[in-house]
Amino acid sequence: MAYSRYKANYFFSIYKIYFFYSYIDSVYMNLQQLHYIVAVDTYRHFITAADKCHVTQATLSSMIRKLEDELGVLLFDRSRQPVVPTAIGEKIIAQARRILKESGRMKELIAEEKGIIAGVLKIGIIPTLAPYLLPLFVERFLKKYPAVKLIINEAKTAELIRQLEAQELDAALLATPLNSSTLKESPLFLEPFSVYASAGETVLKKKYVLASDIDVNHLWMLQEGHCFRDQVVNLCALHKKDPTEVSLEFQAGSFETLIKMVDVNSGITILPELATKDLQRKQKNNLRQFRAPVPSREISLVTYRHFVKEKMLDVLRTTILEALPASLKVTNNKNITALKTM
Repeated sequence: MAYSRYKANYFFSIYKIYFFYSYIDSVYMNLQQLHYIVAVDTYRHFITAADKCHVTQATLSSMIRKLEDELGVLLFDRSRQPVVPTAIGEKIIAQARRILKESGRMKELIAEEKGIIAGVLKIGIIPTLAPYLLPLFVERFLKKYPAVKLIINEAKTAELIRQLEAQELDAALLATPLNSSTLKESPLFLEPFSVYASAGETVLKKKYVLASDIDVNHLWMLQEGHCFRDQVVNLCALHKKDPTEVSLEFQAGSFETLIKMVDVNSGITILPELATKDLQRKQKNNLRQFRAPVPSREISLVTYRHFVKEKMLDVLRTTILEALPASLKVTNNKNITALKTM
């Protein structure tokens, strides 16, 4: 009787182990299938996707076909070149990206629990901030946390928001507020604006400038798509600009270009503080501060609401704040007011 019970328990244990490993194998294969369909969607070519996944095309194709059979839908339109997802395929691939992202966070959660600062950190940054802020903190961060691989993507606000919501980025350095329910904003600092003008502009006769002092018909601005442009439009009430008074209409892609246009062609532009740090001494004579409350932009570290790498984010935030010029470390300054980004 005891032997029979022992035998039954033994076979039951073997069954549980077999079931467990079968389940693990099934989950693994499903994750592999998800990797394959994401790869095909990324590269839009089965041979390239197979090469990137380090498998044969036959293996990749058969696994994707098996997944399609299990789901009962076609994920890709194979009649088109490059191959494209079907309508339902786009939705399933988007879900697959989320599942793979979450599954990859298990190791990150363990590292977080152990207090280990290691792994990959993908951040985005807007072009009007990247050339000035990145040199301040990147080298310091990498020296202090050598086990972190930092991947940085420079893009305009709308694209970075899309990448955050698609969980293609871990965080982004953006001008805020963004008024998005899916994103979490952690303000870092307020960056005051200054007026940069050529000789002969009346604003240079003043110690402090008001927005109403700026001749909008002499104003050089960034091209559309930059959130800084939106802030300048709001500040200067640019709808009052008379196009008949302007002989040259030019929209720049960087502050360096705006500065050059003022230096060479005359006029006025508006710059954030970090963009003025590398001006030559002669050029700084052409800067004027705004009268308080000084218009500024709020710079924040923005994440998707389900962000996991909290410790890595904390050390990034701390490193950035430590690297800032003293003038930007002042908090709760009533003489500075943040402008809207949109």
